[in-house]
Amino acid sequence: MKDLYIIGAGGFGREVAWLVERINSVTPTWNIKGFIDDDESLNGIREGKYYVLGDCNYLKKISDAYVVCAIGSAKVRKVVIDKLKNSKVRYATLIDPSVLISDRVEVGEGTIICAGTVITVDIKIGNHVIINLDCTLGHDDSIGDFVTMYPGVNVSGNVLIGECSELGTGMQIIQGIKVAAETVIGAGAVVVKDIEEKGTWVGSPAKRIK
Repeated sequence: MKDLYIIGAGGFGREVAWLVERINSVTPTWNIKGFIDDDESLNGIREGKYYVLGDCNYLKKISDAYVVCAIGSAKVRKVVIDKLKNSKVRYATLIDPSVLISDRVEVGEGTIICAGTVITVDIKIGNHVIINLDCTLGHDDSIGDFVTMYPGVNVSGNVLIGECSELGTGMQIIQGIKVAAETVIGAGAVVVKDIEEKGTWVGSPAKRIK
């Protein structure tokens, strides 16, 4: 069993702890040591079976352990991982046992893929990506580092998602689309043309709002 620390003691952090328990029920792999959170008011609090042990500085004192960042915000997640650049931690890649994923998919370190998701063939998923419940990714997609997909996102084939983008619950992207880095797409939106300018896009078809 490998020691694992979960960064982020919020709702998604608790969901990731459950995901890890589901992995362990099939193949015992991870020993969850506890949560890490930079909110000092949470230090010592118990969330389910696991305690909040400290902030990111706690991890800098640790070697031979794995970390995963369970913070939904793409930009915040990147800031947190950047804080750990000089530490000795390694990054766990967590895929729920229910995920349907081919052996022709490349998944980066620190990435979390939640229950009910389907990922087909010839897809590249970057580092520290979060793919939440019940998402679908089609053939030849490329998902940049630190992308967040909220529940129920449907991405058709040959789509490129730039790093640090966030795809809202239930949104859809048709085939062959490119999405600029640091783009936020609202819940339920439908993307039918390339997004070349970062910002927030909503509606069907998706349009940029100021």
